[in-house]
Amino acid sequence: MRSMRAGAIASQSQIKVSRTGARAIAPAVSPADGDILVGDCVETIGRLAPASVDLVFADPPYNLQLEGALSRPDQSRVDAVDDDWDRFASFADYDRFTRDWLAAVRRVMKPEATIFVIGSYHNIFRVGAILQDMGFWILNDIVWRKANPMPNFRGRRFTNAHETLIWASRSSQAKGYTFNYEALKAGNEDCQLRSDWHFPICTGAERLKDASGRKTHPTQKPEALLARILLAASKPGDLVLDPFFGSGTTGAVAKRYGRRFVGVEREETYAKAARARIAAVEPLPADSVAAAPAKREAPRVAFLSVVEAGLIAPGAILVDARRKHRALVRADGTLALGDIVGSIHKVGALSQGLPACNGWTYWHVETKDGLAPIDALRGRIRAAMKLAAE
Repeated sequence: MRSMRAGAIASQSQIKVSRTGARAIAPAVSPADGDILVGDCVETIGRLAPASVDLVFADPPYNLQLEGALSRPDQSRVDAVDDDWDRFASFADYDRFTRDWLAAVRRVMKPEATIFVIGSYHNIFRVGAILQDMGFWILNDIVWRKANPMPNFRGRRFTNAHETLIWASRSSQAKGYTFNYEALKAGNEDCQLRSDWHFPICTGAERLKDASGRKTHPTQKPEALLARILLAASKPGDLVLDPFFGSGTTGAVAKRYGRRFVGVEREETYAKAARARIAAVEPLPADSVAAAPAKREAPRVAFLSVVEAGLIAPGAILVDARRKHRALVRADGTLALGDIVGSIHKVGALSQGLPACNGWTYWHVETKDGLAPIDALRGRIRAAMKLAAE
């Protein structure tokens, strides 16, 4: 990843970047699932159909500004990122490059699509400001805390043990973007998933190496990181775009989890390695990656429907989980709590002195097995609705 940027041309004193390059513009293409398009990212993405992408993962050059080789205390050389594709003449040049590729990506994003951009302190703050200037809406910043970070060999700074991801929607008005909240929570011991993620860097058998044993790509990301991103913000069958495809981690994970992907990569060497890597990936069974049902997408059921279905009778008493408050069920589907009459949500909120309340989970009914939330009654109606639809 991160190697797909415009061509670098050397001057006597520094490397300068040409974002548009001098290449002839190739004919328009209609990418298919699994395409790895070799070329300049801005030009290549410019030939993709507008509003066609569901999710973007971008691992752009970090502009690390390395001034020389890094050495360990034993004087062995560190295999650091010193490639031409990570060199820019100035911050202004990097900012122009960032605006160019973000504009190209934004055009191909569906209205409800989102984008993840990963970076380090060298670039992520500049990228974040540009995202906001261009109209993207930041949803989260996420810290990837590395279990095994590279130490600071010069001993002049803290060990840089994390990278930052920005997750953003296409605009502040974007509605209906994918966030698999319930599935993420269920897989995290029924706790909301936090914005600090702990993964090791890419090592061992997962790390691609060439015939001489050197890393195929210096910034290969761990598949666990991409798996969490795709499972969090996409659905099976969605199209994922990676404009800096590199060694193909995004494609490998997308194929495994039933997502479609398109990658753009400038360096044919990296593209070739990515093709071989992805070809060896076996997709998981469809039922193991099927989207979990989201409560917000379930059909709406009014509490009156529960009463009309005879699942709870008018005159029944509902209580909270601690049996502190008791409300009377009325025939019209409202509740009465003393002189207060209103919906299950309004009465639940007023009983607690709160501005809002989810009455379905707050109110409970007595059963032979103890208290049960009235949400279970709603679930029975939804199950009947599903059965009738089939």
